[in-house]
Amino acid sequence: MSGFLDKERIIAGPGFNRWLVPPAALAIHLCIGMAYGFSVFWLPLSKALGIKESIKCGPEVGFIAELFTTSCDWKISTLGWMYTLFFVLLGISAATWGGWLERAGPRKAGVVSAVCWCGGMLISALGIYLHQFWLMILGSGVIGGIGLGLGYISPVSTLIKWFPDRRGMATGMAIMGFGGGAMIGSPLAADLMKYFATPTSVGVMQTFVVMAVVYFVFMMAGAFGYRVPETGWKPEGWTPPPAATNTMITQRHVHVKKVWGIPQFWLIWMVLCMNVSAGIGVIGMASPMLQEVFGGSLIGVSQKFGELDKAQLAAIATVAAGFTALLSLFNIGGRFFWASLSDKLGRKMTYVVFFVLGGVLYFSVPGSAAAGSILLFVGAFCVILSMYGGGFATVPAYLADIFGTQMVGAIHGRLLTAWATAGILGPVVVNYMREYQLGLGIPREQVYNQTMYILVGMLVVGLVCNLLVRPLNPKWFMTDSELAEEKRLAHEKAVASELHRTNGGNGGGTVSPAVVVLAWLAVGIPLAWGIYRTLQSVAKFFA
Repeated sequence: MSGFLDKERIIAGPGFNRWLVPPAALAIHLCIGMAYGFSVFWLPLSKALGIKESIKCGPEVGFIAELFTTSCDWKISTLGWMYTLFFVLLGISAATWGGWLERAGPRKAGVVSAVCWCGGMLISALGIYLHQFWLMILGSGVIGGIGLGLGYISPVSTLIKWFPDRRGMATGMAIMGFGGGAMIGSPLAADLMKYFATPTSVGVMQTFVVMAVVYFVFMMAGAFGYRVPETGWKPEGWTPPPAATNTMITQRHVHVKKVWGIPQFWLIWMVLCMNVSAGIGVIGMASPMLQEVFGGSLIGVSQKFGELDKAQLAAIATVAAGFTALLSLFNIGGRFFWASLSDKLGRKMTYVVFFVLGGVLYFSVPGSAAAGSILLFVGAFCVILSMYGGGFATVPAYLADIFGTQMVGAIHGRLLTAWATAGILGPVVVNYMREYQLGLGIPREQVYNQTMYILVGMLVVGLVCNLLVRPLNPKWFMTDSELAEEKRLAHEKAVASELHRTNGGNGGGTVSPAVVVLAWLAVGIPLAWGIYRTLQSVAKFFA
C-alpha cells in the first residue's frame, strides 16, 4: 500500500479532464507569488516599535546586532535581504530537490511547499511579535524560500505531460500565477494591516497569521488537485509530430544528473539569466526611474525632480505607483501570451524576438526620455516587462523540447539557479550604476542612460547563446533500460486501472464539467479581484 501523498496514488483514471490540473497549479503559484509583493510590509515593519515614527538604531548597531535587537526598529535596507533570500533559496531548493520531486510526485511536493511557505510566515509572525529579525530570516527567508522553490517547479513536469500539444500555453498558465500572486497578496495585505492596526501595533504580525492560514488552505487544495497521466497517455486525436519536422523537439529523454555537463544546458542557463537580469533590474527601480527622468512633467509642471516640493513629490510618487502596477499587468499577461505564442513560433525563435525587440526597446529609452515622451518611455517598458515574464513561462517548454519530458521538472529546477544569479546581478548593475552616475554629477534625468546600454549588452549575450543552441548529441540521452529504470523509480504505471484495483488509487476518472468550472472560479475570482485593484492604481497613472 502506498502513502496517501505518493505519486502512484494520483495517477489519473480513464476520462479524467486535464483542464483540472492548471487551476491546481495556479492555486499554489498565486500564493507563493506573494514573494514579489513582500515589500508592502517593509515600511510598516520599519516602525514596528515606534508605530508612528521609526525608532532608529544607533551607529553601534550593525547588521548582526540588528538581527537580535529589541530596542530599535529594523532598517528597510535590512528588511530587503528577505527579498534576496527568497529568490536565492528558490533557485537553490529547486536545483537541490528537483530530482526528488520527479520521483515523489507533485502532490507531495505541493504539500511540503505549503508547509514550508505558510509555516515560514507563522515563524516570521513570531519574529515580529518578539522583534527578532533572525526569526523572520529563518521563517520566510530560508524555510519559506525552500517552499518557494518546491512550489514553483511542482507543476512543471506534470503540466507538460498533460499538454504535450500545448507545452508553452500550459506552463504559461501556471507561471502566470506566480507573477499574479503579488497583485492579490499586496492589496490584501494592505487591507489586513489597516484592519489590524492599533495604537500599539502596525498590524503586520496578525496579517502574516491570517495570510498563512488562507494560503495554506489554497495551497493544500492545489496540491490535492494534482493528477499525473498514466504512462503513454496522449490527448484524444493528437499524434506527436514526426521528429524530422522539428529537430529542436526530441522524443527521447535526458537524466537530470547529466545536465551540468551538457553545453546546451549552460547556453539556455545564460539565455534565462540575461533575460531575467535585464528585466529584474528595471522592476526594482521602475518607480524612482519614472520620477527622476520626467519629474514635474508627470503632474503638468515644468520643474525637474530636484526642484519639486514635498506635495509635488508625493503627487508624482502616486503616478509612479500606477506605472509600477501597469508593468505588473504586462509582466503577468506576457507570461501567458508569449508562452502560448511559442507553441507556434518555436521556443528558440521566441527568445530571438525577446532579445532583438528587447534590445531595440532598451536602446530607445534614453531617446524617448530626452524627447520627454512619457508614452514611448512607458510603452517600451510595458513590452519589455511582458517579455521578462514570457521568458520565465517559455523556458520550461524549451527544456522539454531539448531534454525530453521525463525529468524536465528536475532540469528546470537546476536551471533556476540562473534566476538566483540574475536576482543579484540585475539589481546590482542598475542600482550601482545609478549611484556611480550620480557621483559623477550627472543630472538625475540622465543617470539611467548608460544603464540601458549595459542592459542591451546583456541581451546581445543572451541572443548569441540562444542562437548557439542545437539539438543534443544522442550520447546524452538515456538508453531504453535507463529510461525504464527511471520510470520504475518514479512509480509510473503502464495502466492506471491496475493501480486502482490493487492499491486503492485516488486519481479519479470522469469529472463533471461543473467541477472544472468551479475549480477555475476558485482561482479566477481572486485573480480578477487582484487585477481590479491593480487597475485602480493604473487609473491614477492615466488620470
